[in-house]
Amino acid sequence: MTRQVLPSILESIGDTPLVELGKVFTGFGSRVFAKLERFNPSGSIKDRTAYSMVRAALTSGELVPGRSVVVESSSGNLAIGLAQICRYFGLRFICVVDANTTDRNLAILDAFKVEVEVVTEPDAIGGLLGARQRRVRELAATVPDAYWPNQYANPMNPRAHIQTMREIEEALHGRVDYLFASVSTFGTLRGCVDHVRDQGMPTRVVGVDAVGSVIFGGSPAPRLLPGHGASVRPALADLSLVDEVVHVSDLEAVASCRRLLMTEAILAGGSSGATLAALEKLSAGIPAGSNVVLIFPDGGDRYVDTVYSDAWVRRMFGDVSHLWKEPFEMSIPV
Repeated sequence: MTRQVLPSILESIGDTPLVELGKVFTGFGSRVFAKLERFNPSGSIKDRTAYSMVRAALTSGELVPGRSVVVESSSGNLAIGLAQICRYFGLRFICVVDANTTDRNLAILDAFKVEVEVVTEPDAIGGLLGARQRRVRELAATVPDAYWPNQYANPMNPRAHIQTMREIEEALHGRVDYLFASVSTFGTLRGCVDHVRDQGMPTRVVGVDAVGSVIFGGSPAPRLLPGHGASVRPALADLSLVDEVVHVSDLEAVASCRRLLMTEAILAGGSSGATLAALEKLSAGIPAGSNVVLIFPDGGDRYVDTVYSDAWVRRMFGDVSHLWKEPFEMSIPV
């Protein structure tokens, strides 16, 4: 096989592997595949989103290297994706994060020389997302030549994930019976559904949300894991695009991440564990012989101090190690 030489690091975004999960489930009559987005260059699916938004703004002239200032809010992965892309194009980047952002992510942003502002006070409903967005609006209005990509409303966010779904469709020769995708900005899910509908695919789409998230109308509550769920419903959200919704608790996501690591040797992030837990919840209703795809947005290397830390897990949940000792035991639907 001929190896391709890429002209830049940004050309390595996308075309991530689709891997079959053959060990984490026993007694399941369907095939399960994981789209491993950790193989994007900065480590997550948000590389697709960041590149799509920045490239469009550069093409339109809204962003000018050496002059423009990108201002955005992010809890982690988008910040790092934007940091890499802004560094490549010579764009100054101010990122508004919150007190829940991990030290590991802050260290990565520092390595890229991102200017970071940390929001510590929640908004009126007790969430930090609204407070972050308020600070971004202030910066966008006061910093000269500021540009706010606004991942929560920018149509170039979902447009990036038309390609994500196209890659899945091509890998499985068009046969995708179920797609499980976690939601936060709603960009990944919306873009995937755009491709599903455009191609007339019969895929049933399952949205995976966090307990405590308000995206699908739930009551707001504190959440421990970043990456899925939100305290403010994003402008991109269209609830009609989802055939079914599964809410997953922090503990369920952690246990599924640990179980995935023990069985498949895949170190996945918290929202990846949530999609796995969601499939387990719905497994009894999935017809035997189905092709089921789970989108794993990032890897677990940024979660070693939380999801994969025994001390952190014990502190948050107590002794729950029995939850990931064995694979999921599924029953084959009749």
